[in-house]
Amino acid sequence: MDIKEINALLHQKKYKEVHQLTLDSNPVDLAELLNELEKEERGLCFRLLEKDKAAEVFSYMDNDIRKALLKTLSSQNVAELFEEMYVDDAVDFLEDMPSNVITNLLDNVDMKTRNQINQLLHYSKDSAGSIMTVEFIELYPTMSVKQALDKIRRVGIDSETVYTCYVVEKRKCLGIVTAKDLMIHDPETKIESLMKKEFIYAHTHDDREDIANKLRKYGLIAIPVLDAEGCIVGIVTFDDAIDVLTDETTEDMQKMAAMMANDKPYLSTSVLQHAYNRIGWLLILMLSATITGSIISRYEHAFEVLPILVSFIPMLMDTGGNCGSQSSTLVIRGLAIDEIKFKDIWKVLFKEFRVSLVVGCALALANGLRIFFIYKDLSLAIVVAVSLMATIVIAKIIGCCLPILAKKLKLDPAIMAAPLITTIVDTCSIMVYFSIATIIFKI
Repeated sequence: MDIKEINALLHQKKYKEVHQLTLDSNPVDLAELLNELEKEERGLCFRLLEKDKAAEVFSYMDNDIRKALLKTLSSQNVAELFEEMYVDDAVDFLEDMPSNVITNLLDNVDMKTRNQINQLLHYSKDSAGSIMTVEFIELYPTMSVKQALDKIRRVGIDSETVYTCYVVEKRKCLGIVTAKDLMIHDPETKIESLMKKEFIYAHTHDDREDIANKLRKYGLIAIPVLDAEGCIVGIVTFDDAIDVLTDETTEDMQKMAAMMANDKPYLSTSVLQHAYNRIGWLLILMLSATITGSIISRYEHAFEVLPILVSFIPMLMDTGGNCGSQSSTLVIRGLAIDEIKFKDIWKVLFKEFRVSLVVGCALALANGLRIFFIYKDLSLAIVVAVSLMATIVIAKIIGCCLPILAKKLKLDPAIMAAPLITTIVDTCSIMVYFSIATIIFKI
């Protein structure tokens, strides 16, 4: 099924054929197809979908397209759509909508759905509560396996996942039991004897990135979310975790490139918004670079005595910046996946110092020999080689330490990435270079 085929069938008013094509299509593929259709065809095609599939397709569509699509639907259609959607998917969409639109939508859904959505909308955007779903399966410790399976068959269709079930008593989460456990045990076995009492959980106000990392670390399909009293209020599933990690990675990449974070798609963001997101950091970095210029101007007398010194400045600055970026990238990644913690700062520092000595010796030797053979000047070769060695050591130390210190200060380590590291290292490399040059050449 492709966009040309669908367009042709819609123009020929062969709606039955379109409906038949959508029955066996994957919801993700359908969402991508609807994103590409024109406004009128999109609305028509969407209304031809079955209600349960329409809700799933809607959750995968681009946010701007979803907003435009809602305008083509009646209030009744919208109410049915939101009642079919999982509550966490509905909340993800409503968080970006104006308050009057949210109020209008909530007025058209049933009381149960409205209460669930209102509950989730009260949690902060970065909390576990904001991404959890309240559609999960509760079992009781006194239930038998047969009774548990009967309940799963009865309510499982409305649950986000049926693989992991939660054993509760007076809303307190006592443990978990998997569908596999239920299927391989005797029907009369009590849930209390099967449940796992030690389990990984989260609290409603925990950071959502921490929850996503827990799911990744422990290989979980879902994680229960408890309130302050230990009562289960929802679950976070692995698909929500993937969305969170994708958003956080995108945000980190933008910050590492010296841009303000923006969660809108590239093509949906205006030129002015793109410029606004970039110009602030560029202005800061540009003004910071004037420090390097002022240091160079202090050594004008050295240029007059030995003009050849100027030609090696770009090489030193570029090499230092590249080395610092390598270290900061590895450390930022390590911090993001909890591989590196603040207590490891001395281990990281010692390792990067040793790496810098190996890399520095290799590059200094190669460059020193090149300069000696080209210029026949041993002193010049020594100045550049020693400066390069010192620059690499400084760059790697700065590159590994700044992200860790940022994390300790509750800042995003991603801001200590290539652009900022390069600016700092440039200043240090120039100071080291001319200090060594003035000592060796006595200028």
